[in-house]
Order: sequence, then structure tokens, then C-alpha cells
Amino acid sequence: MKGKLYLIPTTLGDTGISEVIPRKVIDIINDLDYFIVENIRTARRYNRKVSETKNINDITFFELNKHTKPEDVASFLQPCFSGKSIGIISEAGNPGIADPGALAVNLAHKKNIDVVPLVGPSSILMALISSGMNGQNFAFNGYLPVKDNERIKKIQYLERKSKSENQSQIFMETPFRNTKMLNAVLQSCKNTTLLCIAADISLPTEFIKTKTIAEWKKQKPELNKRPAIFIIQA
Repeated sequence: MKGKLYLIPTTLGDTGISEVIPRKVIDIINDLDYFIVENIRTARRYNRKVSETKNINDITFFELNKHTKPEDVASFLQPCFSGKSIGIISEAGNPGIADPGALAVNLAHKKNIDVVPLVGPSSILMALISSGMNGQNFAFNGYLPVKDNERIKKIQYLERKSKSENQSQIFMETPFRNTKMLNAVLQSCKNTTLLCIAADISLPTEFIKTKTIAEWKKQKPELNKRPAIFIIQA
């Protein structure tokens, strides 16, 4: 009997495990000896937080990130064919969304390995349901272009698409570039367009507000180095 591939959620920051991770997820993590992770160091730290009694040296970690060769991913799933289940852990939130873990999930389906999603925090969905914007028609666009002119063109395109399709447009940026992203949105969008900024979701410093572009221009929040999700709706 094949093992399963569990999609394991993690905290979105330095939040207590019990506050956002269900007991069932903790029990499954404690039962697993194999993990596919984006970063071994943070995955080891997460395992230590979840279980203080588990011997971290008995765990095997396979690192899957932008440096991993595609042909190596198949070997990461090999324990499943010996009846051992594997967990995928992202850097934050749920694996497979803006995350290289999707490669392992895709391959698991091809190899007829059961994929099991587990309940946990998702910054994208938590931002959307808190925004007051259209939750029936929305799109997640991931990271936008880094170059200024390309970023502005993309934001303007998303604003037009939001207007024509009545669709909430969700995107993100690395925390240290959030200020540049906010300035680009304020520069690119019409004053009447709605912008939701959701930063530090589930943390004590959580900040979630939806205002028009004109209102945001009057008072901009400090977002530098704070994980954030942006949503616009024209």
C-alpha cells in the first residue's frame, strides 16, 4: 500500500502553533518521518515547535526550491512506494500556492499517490474574505514584475480586468519591496478603485483595511518587511 502526500500548513509568522494549526495536523506531523520542504532550516524549526519530544535527527528532509533539478523531484516521492507517507511544508501558509511544492503534488497525481490537503492558515483567502470585495469571482496573480515599467503595466491591466469582469485581483510582493509595490499601485490606479492591504495576517500586528486609492494616498501604512497581500477592485 502506498503512502500518502500530506499538504501541511504552517504559521504565517511567529504565531503560537496552537492558535492556527489544528490538533489533527499536529498529530500527522508527529507521525511523519519524511518531508519535502522549501527550506530545511525553517522546516526543522517548525517541527521542533510542533513536537518537543520528536528527535529531529530521525527526520529526512528533501529540499525543493528554485535550485532543485526537476528530475530529482521523483526521488523525493520514493518513500511512498514503501508505504511511508510524506509531508510537504512551505515557508508560510499552505504549500502549492506561489510555492514550488506544486511540482511534487503534480508528480504525485501522475504516480497515483493520494494527495491530502490539511486545514491551516492561507493569507490569500484570509485577505480576500476580510476585504469586502468580490469573493465569487477573483484571481490570484502571484508576484508582479519587479521592473517599474512592467509592474505599472501589469497593475493597470489588472485594474481594467477587474472592471470589465467584476473580478477581485489579488497579488503579493516580497516584504522588503512592499513599499515600492504600494507606491506603484497608488500611482497606477484610478482614485475610485478599491485597494485592500492585508499585512501580518494572524499576527498580533495584523492590519487589514480596504479603502479607495484616493483615501490611501492621504495616509499610507508602513509595510516594509511586513508580509502583505494586495487586492484591487475597480
